[in-house]
Amino acid sequence: MPATISMAAMLESRIPGVPVRRGKVRDVYDLGDKLLLVATDRISAFDWVMPSGIPDKGRILTQLSAFWFDLLKVPSHLISTDIGSITLPDGADKRELAGRTTIVKKCRVVPVECVVRGYLEGSGLKEYRQSGAVCGVQLPAGLVQCSKLPEPIFTPATKEESGHDQNIPFEKMAEIVGQSVADELRQRSIDIYTRAAEHALARGIIIADTKFEFGWIKGKTGSEELILIDEVLTPDSSRFWPADHYQPGRAQPSFDKQYLREWLETTSWDKNSQPPEIPEEVVAGTQRKYVEAYEKLTGKRFVGAT
Repeated sequence: MPATISMAAMLESRIPGVPVRRGKVRDVYDLGDKLLLVATDRISAFDWVMPSGIPDKGRILTQLSAFWFDLLKVPSHLISTDIGSITLPDGADKRELAGRTTIVKKCRVVPVECVVRGYLEGSGLKEYRQSGAVCGVQLPAGLVQCSKLPEPIFTPATKEESGHDQNIPFEKMAEIVGQSVADELRQRSIDIYTRAAEHALARGIIIADTKFEFGWIKGKTGSEELILIDEVLTPDSSRFWPADHYQPGRAQPSFDKQYLREWLETTSWDKNSQPPEIPEEVVAGTQRKYVEAYEKLTGKRFVGAT
């Protein structure tokens, strides 16, 4: 049975009277003792938010993240994905918010992105071709585009408000957050990636690389503890490749934004001005990629707005 999806994209949420901060994809509402994250259908590419959205993309990201939080059983910021569990002001459309909303604990965000790579692609491939290493991690000679690495590597990056995050050596991360925190985040990130990649591969998807975010929260003893935050292992934060089409030495077909990026590369857009509207067929094709990733990884049919 095909997935049930919405026809219209939600580009901006609205909860009257609640302070909000809008990122590239998420609208973050401050509820006082907790946060409410709304994953819109906005999509970004080449550091620009596109004028067109991908219908139900926010619901796919939210529900896929919830699946991973449940499967991985690691300490996280997640409280609930049930919009009915909280009281919202008059004027908030719970039906519009349903399936795309996450209620989370407030925390102090670790100012470094925790990137794990199992395969060589993207900025990692570019660094390797220049130096034979990625973020200071020396790799064997002779690797090609999309080569499987001997073991997953941890390649942190700085969090940038605008533009691309910048890859940094592990030693620089240790200067920023402290050696013991850096060591713990490296170990935990590689562990989460390894378990998730094993699950995904059994379902026909290679997780080539992914990005995690962590935060500090006060524990029961009063000391700060590290928890996993933000979205987890989604097509927005990861490279997903179909395992049955994997072939090193070339770019791979994917279940992520690469479909959109490839279309943009065929246009005259210079990446320094307002992006073009996305044609309906590219919107539909991108949506299919996200839905397929969700259904393969979870084993469930995707159901959008009801």
